[in-house]
Amino acid sequence: MMNKFAVFSGFLGSGKTTAMMALTKYYTDHFGRAAMISNDLGTGVTLADCKLARLDGCRSLQITGECICFCHDVLTGRLNDCYNEGCELVVSDIPGFGVGAQEHVYHGLSEKYPGRFELAPFTVLIEPRNLALLQSGQAGDMGAILDAQLREADLIVLSKCELLDAEERAAALGWLAAGYPWTRQLALSAKTGEGLDVLARALRDGQASLRRPEIDYDADELQNAMDSLSEYYLQYRALVCCSDFDGSAYLEKLAQSIQTAFCTAGGEIPHLKLLAWGPEGDYARADLLGAERPVETPRRFSGPCTDIAVILNASAACPDAALDRIIGEAVRTVSDRYQLELTVFRKEHFGLGE
Repeated sequence: MMNKFAVFSGFLGSGKTTAMMALTKYYTDHFGRAAMISNDLGTGVTLADCKLARLDGCRSLQITGECICFCHDVLTGRLNDCYNEGCELVVSDIPGFGVGAQEHVYHGLSEKYPGRFELAPFTVLIEPRNLALLQSGQAGDMGAILDAQLREADLIVLSKCELLDAEERAAALGWLAAGYPWTRQLALSAKTGEGLDVLARALRDGQASLRRPEIDYDADELQNAMDSLSEYYLQYRALVCCSDFDGSAYLEKLAQSIQTAFCTAGGEIPHLKLLAWGPEGDYARADLLGAERPVETPRRFSGPCTDIAVILNASAACPDAALDRIIGEAVRTVSDRYQLELTVFRKEHFGLGE
C-alpha cells in the first residue's frame, strides 16, 4: 500500500478546503481510503475546516499553532495515524499564503525522512477571480504572492471552474500553461464534481518534481503583502431565547455586518469562514471571499435552532487590533439583535508579520 502525501497551496479563498473535502470523499469511494489535514497558526483552536470536514463525513485531522513547514515531526505523526488506519492518500493545506512550502515541506520531508512517504505533485489552486487579476496586472502586491505560488507548483488546479464557460476555461488554462510551462494544469469544480477523477489520478499516479524555483522570497512586494495580513479565531456557544431562531440567517447577517464594516473602513477581508452546528448534528456555513463579494451560504440549517456552537475564522489585510474591533462589534451587535446569550470559549488574533 502506498503512503501518498500532497500539499494543497493557493491564495485565501481559492477553494482548498472544499477541494480537499471533495477529493477525500471521491478518492475513498473510487480508489482507496483518503484523509485530509487542516493546518492553521492559531493555538489550541478547533479549526472550522476540520470540523466542517468531519461533519461532512471526511476523515479529517488538524495541526494548529504552527505551520507544517516547520513541524515535520508533528506532520509525520498525523500522516502515520492516517496510514496506520489504511489511508493511501493524505492531503493537507497550509496556512497563510503557503509561499515556500515546496522547499520547507517537500524537501524537508524527503531529506529528514528519506523514502518514508511518496510525495505527490505539489498542487496549487487558483480561482477565476484572482487569475483574472493576475492576468490583468491589477492584483497589486497580491500578484507577487499569486505568481510565487504558481512558480512553486507541479500541478495547477483552476478551481471553481463552473464559474467559467468552455471558451473562458480554455483561455485560462492556456494562459497558465504558457506562463508556467513546467506544470500540468487542470480544471476542477468541487461543487459539481467535474475534474475530480482527473485530480485523483494525477495525485495517485504522479510524483513531486522537487524543483527549487527561482523566487526572491525577500522581495519587498512579497514581504509587504504577507506582512499586511492578520488572523482571527473565535469559538463560542449561542443560547437561543425563542423557538423560531433561524441560525442560517444569523450567520449570513453576521458575515454581512463584518463585510460592511470592512468596506466602510476601506479594508479588505480575503477570507471569512463561519460554521455553526447544533446538538443534533445539523450544521450551516457562511463564507465571505472579499469585502466586495456577496456572502455565500453553501449549507443552511434544515430548521429552527435552539442551541448552536459557532467557529469563526478570518483573514484580513489590516492590523490585528482593528480586526478584533470590527469582528467583536459585529458579533455583539448581531447577536443582541437575535437576543442570543453568548459564551466565548476562545478568542485569538495576531498579525502574520509579527
